[in-house]
Amino acid sequence: ASSPDEEWPEAEKAEKLARGAALKWASGVFYRPEKLEGLGQYRSRETQRNSSIQSRLKSTVQSYLEGVSAGLEQLRSAAQEVQSACQDLGAARWALIDSADRFQGLQQMRALMAEHVQLASVVQVLPQLFSVQEMFSHTLQLLHGQHLLEAHAELMMMEHLRDDILSQLHLRGLSGAQTTVLSYFGGLQELNESLAKQLWDIVGNSLRLVREDPVLFVTAVRIIEREEKIDDTLLLEATFLPPGRPKGWKQKFYQVLRETITGAHFHAPGMDAEGPGLARHLATLQKDIVSELRVVKDLMVQCVPAHYNILSICTATYHQALTSHLQDILREDLDKQALFLLLEWALRVYHSSEMMGHPDLLPEVDVSALGPLMSPELVDQTERKYVVKVKASVLEWMQRTLEVEFKEWFREEEPETDHQGFFQSALPVIVMQMLNENIRVASLITDSLQEKVYNMALEELEAFLGRLREALVQCGKEHQKDRTIPKYYVAYLLAMLNNNLALSSSVSSLHPDTARREVPASLRAALDRTQKKACQLLLEELLLDLQPLCLQLPSRKWLSGSQLVGSMCEVIDKYAKDFSRVRKPIFTLLLTESEILVASQYLRALMQKKMVCKNEEERGQLCDRLLQDATQLRDLFCGLGLDQSQQSLEAVFALRELICLKDPALLSLEVLGFITKYPDVSDEHISTLLDLRGDVSKEVRHMVLEMMAQHPQVLPEGYRPIFSTILVPAPELPFCLRKGKCA
Repeated sequence: ASSPDEEWPEAEKAEKLARGAALKWASGVFYRPEKLEGLGQYRSRETQRNSSIQSRLKSTVQSYLEGVSAGLEQLRSAAQEVQSACQDLGAARWALIDSADRFQGLQQMRALMAEHVQLASVVQVLPQLFSVQEMFSHTLQLLHGQHLLEAHAELMMMEHLRDDILSQLHLRGLSGAQTTVLSYFGGLQELNESLAKQLWDIVGNSLRLVREDPVLFVTAVRIIEREEKIDDTLLLEATFLPPGRPKGWKQKFYQVLRETITGAHFHAPGMDAEGPGLARHLATLQKDIVSELRVVKDLMVQCVPAHYNILSICTATYHQALTSHLQDILREDLDKQALFLLLEWALRVYHSSEMMGHPDLLPEVDVSALGPLMSPELVDQTERKYVVKVKASVLEWMQRTLEVEFKEWFREEEPETDHQGFFQSALPVIVMQMLNENIRVASLITDSLQEKVYNMALEELEAFLGRLREALVQCGKEHQKDRTIPKYYVAYLLAMLNNNLALSSSVSSLHPDTARREVPASLRAALDRTQKKACQLLLEELLLDLQPLCLQLPSRKWLSGSQLVGSMCEVIDKYAKDFSRVRKPIFTLLLTESEILVASQYLRALMQKKMVCKNEEERGQLCDRLLQDATQLRDLFCGLGLDQSQQSLEAVFALRELICLKDPALLSLEVLGFITKYPDVSDEHISTLLDLRGDVSKEVRHMVLEMMAQHPQVLPEGYRPIFSTILVPAPELPFCLRKGKCA
């Protein structure tokens, strides 16, 4: 046998640890001799503690042993009970085996019982089955008499009977018999169709009936609700679905209501798409929709269950139908009035207090969640169509205005004047009023339409100015053929300058937004070109009157004191009086251009090589004449309001210094100063002036021209050319023998 230490090695290890711990404790307590006096007390205390521990251990072990004993006793009792139950089950098994033959008879009895139950059910429904045909006839009579609730009750009864029979056949797998049942109840289909037809007729007239006879409409809704509950019940059971189910009459109710609304207002054939007809059509729609929605809100809502959301359904139906209807209308080729009406109606009227925002409809009717009546893309497309139509109208109107204006230029009377005496015509007022009106009308719709029309107006005004210039050119050509036609040619050109100035000052006010009134550069350029063309024609007219006088100088007669320049001053003064009929900025411009024209014509006449001074005396006469003429012309223009510093006639005074120079050898220095002041002077101009003196040798000429080559001039910025517009006659060809070859 093994020793206890071998059986319980943990106990030996625990004892060793305990002894080690006790030894450690004793060495710590009795490390000094005087502590040994208390050894007896320590021994007594430890003895008591050991006794207490041993007592608790014995108690614990005793309780454990008692629990184990009770458990073993319970296990023995359970084993005995299990053995007894097994014996009883075995006995029952043998008893069942002995009774198996007797159960066969009970199975036959169960089958007979089931058959009896079926037959009893059939016997119970036989009276109803036999009366089906009679019920068909009675229900049909009720339908014809519009006793819809009673008719529907009988119809439901017959359908319930049919469906019960079909359900039983379905559960027993007798699908072949279902055909016979369906054939027997075939009249239900006719009754269903007849009832449905009456229901949909009632729903189709619902808006009238809720005002005149709401009972009929409520009856129809009650029948639809009954059928909807039957559908829901059958769909929830999901065991057997009779034929014709689900009927879905609630959805059909919504469909018929939508079709009624759509058909009544939005499928009208032969609608007039022109402005007046369309306006009447939209006004009728507005009136009818508000009226019918008021009926739905006040009356129909009370006739149907709340979950039908009938007001929301009708509102959405009108909204969607209108959306499609407007799209259909926009597919037509509409005029500008019709397009404007549609935009105004869809974007302004529809949401206003006159229609969907009507006080009688708020707050129940809310179309804000239904989206816009016209999509942003369709609005933009329609606006572009409208702008195209307006553009065509503006173009036609402007063309007629221009034609009338052109005819007025040839009248036998002067143009009208304003309160200050300035010439003018109605053209700028007509044009600006037309453009302003179109922009103002567009601003009533959207900012984007206003911007589109504004840009179109500027483009058309620019094109109109181009046609106006062409008309001025055409008028000028007619005048060249016969200067008596038009009679008041100059006056109408001056009126046109005032008109152009009026257009220029008015165009910035076209845009309603003051922060966006910047005139495009292309339009400013067109206005400037029109002004220049009218000024050019006026200056050409002045030139035609000056040319006969300019052709007479220089000449000996002129040198001797003719009144050529005096006559020129009379012509200029006459035109200046005409120019005073234009407003100041244009008057100053015409005066400046006239002075430049006179100066250039005077200089051009001097350079035509018509005369060469024979001696110093003639040069002196020429200098005196140049001084008198230039002074007279300068004083004239100063008197007319043109400052001396702005005049080009100073070139005549400078040219006179070249002629008056006594010593030809100093010409190089004098010419250098001249070309510095007038850098557009060419070699040909200087050579012609030297010829006019009549005393310049080839050496001096060569020296002067060489000096000019050494001092090329650059035109400074802002310099107004004078000499570059003056052509010098070509030098004469070397002498050749007539009808022979050159030597």
